[in-house]
Amino acid sequence: MRKKANGKKAAAIIAAVILAISMAACAASSDSGKKAITSSGGASSDAGTASADASAATESGSSQSGSSGTTIDEQVLMDAEGVKVTALKYTEDELYGDGIKILIENNSDKNVGITSDATIVNDYMLTDLFSSEVAAGKKSNETIYLMSSELKAAGIENVGQIEIYLHLYDPDTYETTYTADPVTIKTNKYDEMDTEPNDDGQELYNDNGFRIVGKYVDEDTIWGNGIVLYLENNTDQNVTFQCDDMSVNGYMMTPYFSSTVYAGKKAISEITLMQSELDDNGIDSVDNVELTFHIFNNDTYETIVDTDPIQFSTQQ
Repeated sequence: MRKKANGKKAAAIIAAVILAISMAACAASSDSGKKAITSSGGASSDAGTASADASAATESGSSQSGSSGTTIDEQVLMDAEGVKVTALKYTEDELYGDGIKILIENNSDKNVGITSDATIVNDYMLTDLFSSEVAAGKKSNETIYLMSSELKAAGIENVGQIEIYLHLYDPDTYETTYTADPVTIKTNKYDEMDTEPNDDGQELYNDNGFRIVGKYVDEDTIWGNGIVLYLENNTDQNVTFQCDDMSVNGYMMTPYFSSTVYAGKKAISEITLMQSELDDNGIDSVDNVELTFHIFNNDTYETIVDTDPIQFSTQQ
């Protein structure tokens, strides 16, 4: 069981890195490379109810993610095990996007590592690559970045709240030594924050408390092609979405996709198809897709749902 769990964790990390780069590429790519997902069949209980208009899908995710004038009050995020983490201010960076400036004070007699299990903005899961190591008795100024490409993909213009799940780990063994309670930071834009789901597209699955919407296929990503999805978890469990048995235009493909969505939260995620594999199969255009979704508990790794095969096609 441990080997299986570690394998899924590794897959999730790899998929998260690919997703972060791919979503940035999607944000920068032209609309001409995006194809709307227009029809589906298979496991969806209400397939075909969502709008499939390509321009609407693109438009809804094209709002500027810069949050000029956004501020937060200084706030202690964690104070335990001799380590104190304080949120100092909201910041903007042209390259990395918005972020939270933090001060880490390690007043213990041990070197510590600190990272975040999840960063959630306006109820949307964001890719979290924050990690820092601080020597015993030292301090460090860091930034937890909210990637502008992912804010844009989620349609978030006003960042109203940020939920952060911090934990400490041993830098030598990488074993978790302390898990902090989740903390919420509210900005001065809290009353104006975006709450409407960015779910334009074709509904592929809606059952068991989970909803999956196919938004569009981007044929101009850094890796190859990306199938952009809207994911919604309306259960009381933290879960991970993956997919299996995927074919494109009748050819079996290897999908790079793993997206963790906490209870009651949403995500914009992407199934990445490598260009090399598309080329090997002579696929110039992603026209017809078939796959199954695998949804499991993020803590126990127990399967919750394995969907029947779902089919959908695309349209320029």
